[in-house]
Amino acid sequence: MLLLLAVTVAVAETRFTSYGVVLNLLISTTQAGLSLMFFMHLRYEGRFLKVMLALAVSALTVIIIMTFSDVWFRR
Repeated sequence: MLLLLAVTVAVAETRFTSYGVVLNLLISTTQAGLSLMFFMHLRYEGRFLKVMLALAVSALTVIIIMTFSDVWFRR
């Protein structure tokens, strides 16, 4: 987790043009997934809870993609 935090800070400091935000979102998604799997013991839960989590994450992903596409095509 600390390694991913260091990578996030390094990406923010190097000032990537348009890919920095996307890269930081991918890193933070990985961090959240690791937190859910290991620290919240989601690996050992039943199928229903995993399906509900996947549904919520996919809805959030769609909302983020729609927001980014709106901002990109507004220019």
